Amino acid sequence: MTTRGNHDPQPNGERRQRPPAPPQAPPTSNGYRQYYPMTPSRSSSSASLKGCCCCLFLLFSFLALLVLAVVLVIILAVKPKKPQFDLQQVGVQYMDIIQNPPSTASLSLTIRLLFTAVNPNKVGIKYGQSSFTVMYRGIPLGKASIPGFYQDAHSVRQVVASIAVDRVNLLQADAADLIRDASLNDRVELRVLGDVGAKIRVMNFDSPRVQVSVDCAIVISPRKQSLTYKQCGFDGLNV
Repeated sequence: MTTRGNHDPQPNGERRQRPPAPPQAPPTSNGYRQYYPMTPSRSSSSASLKGCCCCLFLLFSFLALLVLAVVLVIILAVKPKKPQFDLQQVGVQYMDIIQNPPSTASLSLTIRLLFTAVNPNKVGIKYGQSSFTVMYRGIPLGKASIPGFYQDAHSVRQVVASIAVDRVNLLQADAADLIRDASLNDRVELRVLGDVGAKIRVMNFDSPRVQVSVDCAIVISPRKQSLTYKQCGFDGLNV
C-alpha cells in the first residue's frame, strides 16, 4: 500500500505538493476545538469612521447656517441704529493760571462733563468703559473715564465725568498763548476728545462693537469760571 502524504498525482506523472493546512486550535478539555471569530478588516473600520466624520460635519454646518439665518432675521426685524453720545454741559469748578518766569506757565483746572446718551433702538445697548481727554493746542492736560453701563431701549441717560488738571506746565509759545488768551481775551479754548464703544444686545446676544466718537471744542472764561462756548462733532457731523 502506497502512502500519498501531501502529494497529488498530476496528469503528466508529476506530483504537486499541497499547501500546508492552517494550524488548528488544540482541543479543550471536553474534546471540542475552540472557535476564534475573524476580526473585521481595517478598511471597513476606516470607511465607517470617515462616514461618521462626514455626518458630523454636515450636522454642524447645518446648525451654523441655521443660527446665522436666525441672527439675520432678527437684525432685519430690529433694524439697529447707531447710538448718540453727546457732551451736553461743561461746568468749570476751578481754574487757575500761574505765570512762571521767564516764559513758562502752569494750568490748574477742574471741570465737570455731563454727557447725554440716546438709544433710538428697539433693543438695549451695552456700553463699555470710555475715556475722554482734555487738550490745549494739541497738548493733553488730563483724562476722565466713564465706567460701562447698560441702557434700555428708547431711552435717554445722562452720564457725569470729572477731569482734574493739577499744575500742568506749558513751555514757551504755548505758555505765552495761554497767558494772552486768559488775561487779554478772557477765554481759553480747550478740546474734549473721546471714543465710546457700544454693543447692541438682542436676546442676550451682543452685536459687534460700534464705535461712537466725540469731538467737542469748548471755551472757558477764567474770570467768570464758566463755559462761554461749545460745539461738538458727532462722528464727523455737527450737532
